[in-house]
Amino acid sequence: MPRFMSLIRIDEQSPYDEPDPGFEARMGALFEEIAKAGVMLETAGLTPTSQGSRVTWSGGKLSQTDGPFTETKEVVGGYAILQAKDMEEALEWTRRFLRTHPENWTVTSEVRQIDEATMGA
Repeated sequence: MPRFMSLIRIDEQSPYDEPDPGFEARMGALFEEIAKAGVMLETAGLTPTSQGSRVTWSGGKLSQTDGPFTETKEVVGGYAILQAKDMEEALEWTRRFLRTHPENWTVTSEVRQIDEATMGA
C-alpha cells in the first residue's frame, strides 16, 4: 500500500486560543481509530522555528539561517506518515484530523504520496 506524508502547516505569528475542553478527547479518539485501522505509521509536532535552522545549497555553497523565520507566514508545525490504499483515503483521514481542531484555528495540511522509487537514493 502506498504511503503519504501529511505536512501540517500553521501560521506561527497568529495567536491560537487554548483549545476547547473536548479537543484532546476528539484527537485521542481519532488517533486510536486511525492506529487500529493500520493507517497511521508516525506523527509528531515540531518545535517552533525559533529553535530551528535552514541549510541551503546554492551556487556551489552552503549557507545557514537560524530561526525564527519571520519572512515565512506558514511553517510546517507537524507531520504524519499514513499508509492508505490511495490518495482519497489519505485525504479523508486528513479531513477528519483537521475537523478535530477548534473552528477559530487555521490549520492546513499538504498531503503528498511518498515516492517509493527514490527511497534510499
